[in-house]
Parts: sequence; structure tokens; C-alpha cells
Amino acid sequence: MAEEGLLACPDKSSSTSLLSEISNVSTRPFVLAFTACSCGAFSFGCIVGYTAPTQSSIMKDLNLSIADYSLFGSILTVGLILGALICGKLTDLVGRVNTMWITNILVIIGWFAIAFAKGVWLLDIGRFLQGISVGISSYLGPVYITEIAPRHLRGAASSLSQLSVGVGISVLYALGTVVAWRDLAILGAIPCLMIVPLLFFIPESPRWLAKVGKEKEVEAVLLSLRGAKSDVSDEAREIVEYTQHVKQHQDVNSHDFFKLFQRKYVLSLTLTQWFTQIGIVLIALPQLGGLNGYTFYTDSIFTSTGVSSDVGFISTSIIQMIGGILGTVLVDVSGRRSLLLVSQAGMFLGCLATAISFILQACSKNNCWETGTPILALISVMVYFASYGLGMGPLPWIVASEIYPVDVKGAAGTVCNLVTSISSWVVTYFFSFLLQWSSTGTFILFATVMFLGFVFTAKLVPETKGKSLEEIHSLFYDSPPEDSTIF
Repeated sequence: MAEEGLLACPDKSSSTSLLSEISNVSTRPFVLAFTACSCGAFSFGCIVGYTAPTQSSIMKDLNLSIADYSLFGSILTVGLILGALICGKLTDLVGRVNTMWITNILVIIGWFAIAFAKGVWLLDIGRFLQGISVGISSYLGPVYITEIAPRHLRGAASSLSQLSVGVGISVLYALGTVVAWRDLAILGAIPCLMIVPLLFFIPESPRWLAKVGKEKEVEAVLLSLRGAKSDVSDEAREIVEYTQHVKQHQDVNSHDFFKLFQRKYVLSLTLTQWFTQIGIVLIALPQLGGLNGYTFYTDSIFTSTGVSSDVGFISTSIIQMIGGILGTVLVDVSGRRSLLLVSQAGMFLGCLATAISFILQACSKNNCWETGTPILALISVMVYFASYGLGMGPLPWIVASEIYPVDVKGAAGTVCNLVTSISSWVVTYFFSFLLQWSSTGTFILFATVMFLGFVFTAKLVPETKGKSLEEIHSLFYDSPPEDSTIF
């Protein structure tokens, strides 16, 4: 395997090629489709960010107990798990665009249920519906962008769309300090209200059309996405031929879920052909590596190490956005695998530095340690979030949406989505208990997870930059692992 630099600098020809690709895909249908996905990701961020700044006002206005509000906040996860269970089957059954209709309608109903709630039951219904939508759209968005974008812009388009999640969280945090909670819920519905009219004009995924037997529509959709003067005959033929090839070799008596465990999918699904799934590992890794612990308990980390919460929150928000923007620029130049490795290494160092800051806190009798502890804690959290934004935020779903072929993509998405939802809940629930056990030990545990993830990525995760989805699937499944040139 030829070694490539982790962050290769783009040369003039690659930059020119990138600009040319951007110009080529700036068609109205593609721009509208990208805008719809980005607004959906922004809406996702708004949902996640809503509860933090509104807790005290909602509890006061509706006379809620802590248990009532805890249920309101946590029922999102219940809906998310339900959405994860149905996301793959739903998108395969009714198509990508029709599923967007469903998710946006659920979110709009959810926001208005919260805005006009007179008691806790309507709050919970609204939040539950939003959770279902998030569980579906967290899979749907990356898959749809991956299937409509040209190969050289697939990573950048997906990363830029997913960057909107962080923007949505930050916007809701900021607005929550000056806007009443009912008004904030109305404002949260605006992105979805903007998406609905766009859905009349965006095209269906050409790969889904090929899967359901609408081969004649594939080339027409590609022409609308690439431009009327583009030659899409080769791309259309490749999509149709590969879809037909998959249908000819699939087991008609096997349900989609059980296809995941057929021998031909063993390379993308298993580590050393029996242990675990590449898509699942990548998607669950940031959760098991402490993401929700950092996200939901950043204030506790800063407070316990003597950092100002305001300074810490502003700094980490800015640095995560910078990391996300840098990752978007580099993903189609340096490649997915390279950014994943750099991102995982940075998250490992961030966890390790956080653990060291707690060790230094125990030695705070020395004035040097007392002064250095808050600085190290702030730097460690900033390094963690910057590294997450660089790669581990958007890229796991991008890679997962690229490596699974069309006949198992729905089932694989369901499994990956369900695993990350459960992983998220486990870390969120047990984080406080882990801190009570050992603050230092908690972050060493997270650092260990990220180190193992780095080794996993270095050994098994493929580089998919610059290849069509059909090329990836052909190399990945139709050739023996040792002969594959995808690594």
C-alpha cells in the first residue's frame, strides 16, 4: 500500500480541479438539494441545543419538577432510537425525498407542540416526535448527499452539510439567552418551514431510482444534477449496471438485515472477518470516546478545574467551528482516512491532557500546578472539540454511506444508527458515575478508546476519496480483500 501524508497539501492542479467541480455541480437542483440537507442538519442542531438555555424558564412557567424536565430532555433519545430502527427501511421503501417530507413534518409538529404546551404531556410528545425525526435524518442526510454529489465533491458537500449541526446548536444557545422559550420553539421551526417548499424541486437519488427499477429516470436525474450539457451516460450506465449486478447476486430469500451477515459483506462489516463492523465502529467511536461527556458536562469539567465557564464555552464553540471548516476544505484533498487518523489522534491527546489536568489539580498545593491546571484543562477541551470537528464529526457517516452497497444500505444504516444512539445514551448516563469513581480514570478510559480507534482506522478503514460509489462497492465486495486496491 502506498503511503500518503496524513494532511497532504493541495497543489495548484487539485485546487483548480476542485473549483471546476464546484462550478460543474452548481445546478439549481443540486444547490436546492444541498440547501435542504444543510437546513435539515441545522434543524438537528437546533433540536439538540434547545433544552440547555430553556430549562429554568420552562420549569418555572409550567411548574415542572426536575423529574418532569428530565423526562422532557431524555425522551428525545427514546424517539431517536425508534427513528434509528425504522430509518433504513423507510428510506428504502418510500425514497429519500419522501422521507424528508416525513421528517420535516414531524419536526414542525414537534416544535409547535412545545411552543403551545400547557403541560408536560404536550412537551414530551413534541420532543418525542423530534427524536424520531433526528433518528431518521441523521442517517438520511449523509446518504442522500453521498448519492447525488459527484465523486470529487462528495466528502466536502457532506462535511459542509453536517457542519450546520454545530451552527444550529450555537445559534440556539445564543438565542436562548435573549428569547423566551415559546418564541425560541417557533424560531426553531423556521429551518424546516424553509425546507418544505424546496422539497417540491429537489430530485430523487439516482441510485435509489435504479434500485427500485426506474432505470429510465436515472440519466434524466443525473442531467438535472450535473447540468444539461454534461455527459452523464457513463455515470448512469455504471449506476444501472452495478445495481443490476447486485440484484442478480442477492439472495431473494434473505431479508435486508440478514444480508449484512452474508460472507460477501464480511470485509466492510467485520474486523478480522468476525468481530465488528467498520461502519458501526467509526460511528460509535466518538460516543464511546467521550463526546457526550464533553458536550453535556463541559461546564462541570471547567468548574472542577477552575476554568471560567463563559470563557470555556465561547472558546470551544469557536475552535470546533474552525475545525469543521478546515475539515470541509481538506476532506476531498487529503482524503477521509487521513483526516480520520488526525482527528482521532487529536481527540486522544485531548482526553489524555484532560486526565493530566485532573492529576495536576490533586497537586494544587504547588502554586505552579494551581496556575497551570485551568490552562491545561481549557487547552485539552479545545483540542478535543477542534479534532472532533476536523474529522470524527462528519466523516464516520460519510464513510459508512459510501462503503455499503444499495441492497444493504438501509439495513446497515439502521444498525449503525441504533448502535450510536445506544452508545450515546450509555456514555451520557454513566458519565457522572464515572467522574465520581475517578475523574482521571474516566478520561484515560476515553483516551484508550480513541487510541484503539486510531489503530482500527489505520489497519482496516478504506480510502474512498475520488472513487464513484460503484467503484468502491466493486472493489470492496467483488474482489478478495488481499487484492483490493481500495486501501
